Amino acid sequence: MTNDVSRGSRAQSPDLDWSQVRETVLMLELAAGQVEAAMRESGSSVEVLTGAFTRLADRLAKISGAAAALPSEGVAGAARQDIEAGMMEVSQQVHHAVVAFQFYDKLAQRLSHVCHSLGDLAGLVTDKARLYNPGEWVELQQRIRAKYTMAEEVAMFEAVVHGMPVQEALERFMAEREEATAGGDIELF
Repeated sequence: MTNDVSRGSRAQSPDLDWSQVRETVLMLELAAGQVEAAMRESGSSVEVLTGAFTRLADRLAKISGAAAALPSEGVAGAARQDIEAGMMEVSQQVHHAVVAFQFYDKLAQRLSHVCHSLGDLAGLVTDKARLYNPGEWVELQQRIRAKYTMAEEVAMFEAVVHGMPVQEALERFMAEREEATAGGDIELF
């Protein structure tokens, strides 16, 4: 987002060139920047965790192979059963972590969409030739909608654009999501 707001806020000492639009765009850009910074910071942490869980899953497979080579009778058999039970528990925890990473990926996608949408909105608001043109707003809405990759994002967008209050659309989305996750549905992408 590169607009004429690089000079910062002038709300504390307005002059004849002061504009609430410029102040609004500055705040939109700041919000997008904060989201982008959070995504970058958390992204590197998630990369480290993903690598650790990948190595853990590989190591579990090797341990499983070694345990399978143990006799199934006697003291070694009892140890084999303990190892296999422990591995099953660790494997389930790794699976839960992978599911959590999938939800993080969805979060990152949503936040990326928010950043791009804020940038597109800032571009429209700062362009006086486009600002008062309803066709430009329709085009902006179409560009924003086209960026959505998840069905729930599209549904929420459509609901709000067609008049549902944002809070109500959010509550509906959260209820539907809760139903889906309670039923064990996990969206893989």
